[in-house]
Amino acid sequence: MSLISIIIPTLNEEKLIGQMLNQFDEKLKKELDLEIIVSDGGSSDSTVESINGCTDKLILHNDIKRQNISEGRNRGAENSNGDILVFLNADTLIPDLKNFILNAKEILESDGYAAIAYPIKVFPEERKTVDRLFHFIYNNYVRMLNKLVMGMGRGECQIIKRDVYFKVSGYNEKIVAGEDFDLYRRLKKYGKIYFNNKYCVYESPRRYRKVGYLRVFMDWALNSFSILLSGKSMSKEWEQVR
Repeated sequence: MSLISIIIPTLNEEKLIGQMLNQFDEKLKKELDLEIIVSDGGSSDSTVESINGCTDKLILHNDIKRQNISEGRNRGAENSNGDILVFLNADTLIPDLKNFILNAKEILESDGYAAIAYPIKVFPEERKTVDRLFHFIYNNYVRMLNKLVMGMGRGECQIIKRDVYFKVSGYNEKIVAGEDFDLYRRLKKYGKIYFNNKYCVYESPRRYRKVGYLRVFMDWALNSFSILLSGKSMSKEWEQVR
């Protein structure tokens, strides 16, 4: 079985990183041949202490300059050994994780696919009607983009063939927001993006609760258009919401 690298960028994620890493118990790691890599961007809380002993590799950013998420993901990938790279945000959970991973492996070992995108949903216990409505619309928008126009996949979970990832030089480190859209847009030149409706990924609703869906959508849309037109994100820094 091919080695699969799980790469998790963190920055002040003490509240959620524990439950995230607990998904990957030793039995599952051995059975699926997983390596767990956490790439920390310079956390000032107890994130790093919470991680110790729960990961195969811990990459630390010690520069005074704040690391963006593109840089964090790339440092994790550079220190990985897997043939398949699974990028997960620290506030995500995956139901039916074993079959999720096996299915992803099967897809990427077939001809023609460079990467996989997934529907994203809010944690079931925190889900409201507005969450269901927004994510239903946005997940179908992502699905249609992949089918008709260009590659797209939300950064909460992006699964990519190693060779294709390095062929496009990974995430653009000059892009601080919309880097997930930019990467999948470039990946599609080297293979198809599989939008996998069979599974989903859960995320925390923390950003939606703090700034609201209108602000979130506008930030996503404006950064995406800016990347398409100029190759740069509109945002100069992505606001932490913890």
